Amino acid sequence: MRSIKSRFLAGLASTAIVLAGAVAAQAETWKYAFEEAMTDVQGVYAQKFKEEVEANSDHEIQLFPFGTLGESADIMEQAQAGILQFVDQSPGFTGALIPEAQVFFVPYLLPAKSEDLGDFFRNSKAINEMFPELYAEQGLELLKMFPEGEVVMNTKDPVEKPEDLNEVKFRVMTNPLLVESYKAFGATPTPLPWGEVYGGLQTNIIQGQENPLFWVESTKMYEVTGAITLTGHNNFTTAVMANKEFYDGLSDEDKKVIQDATEAAFEHILEYQKGLSEESLAKIKEAKPEMTISDLTEEQRAPFKEAAAKVEAKFIEMTGDSGKKILDQMKEDLKAATQ
Repeated sequence: MRSIKSRFLAGLASTAIVLAGAVAAQAETWKYAFEEAMTDVQGVYAQKFKEEVEANSDHEIQLFPFGTLGESADIMEQAQAGILQFVDQSPGFTGALIPEAQVFFVPYLLPAKSEDLGDFFRNSKAINEMFPELYAEQGLELLKMFPEGEVVMNTKDPVEKPEDLNEVKFRVMTNPLLVESYKAFGATPTPLPWGEVYGGLQTNIIQGQENPLFWVESTKMYEVTGAITLTGHNNFTTAVMANKEFYDGLSDEDKKVIQDATEAAFEHILEYQKGLSEESLAKIKEAKPEMTISDLTEEQRAPFKEAAAKVEAKFIEMTGDSGKKILDQMKEDLKAATQ
């Protein structure tokens, strides 16, 4: 009797081991790279995404902040090749792959304040229906786009009008439309990898760059510049993507885990950004009291807005009918979200 019972218990133990092995085999480690530090906006989003995925599945998310896997171009190549499962990258860099994504760099299209953009990013037909098809053509599953904060000009000398940018070598991302924007503003646009920007400002190879205030503060760009100008010309947008082959191969259950984590991280990052620009500006003033901070009036912004019309025309010229449809749809979506 004891022998039969022993064999029965041994059989149960073997079955449990097999089942445990099957569950363990399904659990995977997914790699996620982004363009900022862990404490910056993309890093905060990524950590919330990781927390949600790991709380609701057996999978683990391994995070790779800026610099650990190379520059922006490197992590995009790795995502497309399937080495990375997830990547967070601004349309500023994907503009070369997806020209229509440059729409996010048409000056004065997006409101500068992130609080005005939550409903737009949640409900925009352009973002949630039109862009996913374009990203899919590049082997990417577009999961979410979100705002990161008002873009400011960060320069050696104060800027109050386009003429102040004459002969200023202004660092831009490798984005054709951003080049056109700073040409229209009167500067000499100079594409440069992010890793070379601080040194470029320090040695006067360049005299300006643009980014949200939290990034100017966290990367200490204020140390090698003398002025920050709020022109209200843009809000920095970023996009979270998955390798499409990887994503399409997931179970419906895993896809839901990712979608739920994406939404939770989106709401979290909008809440996190409330007051972030003001807090960053206060830290910069404390660290460097002599920094010139200029918040341009509507009258001062008028010439920059006039120049923006040329950039919008250039965007349509670059992207044709496809770009115009997206631009028109975004204007409709923004009107609906901000009224």
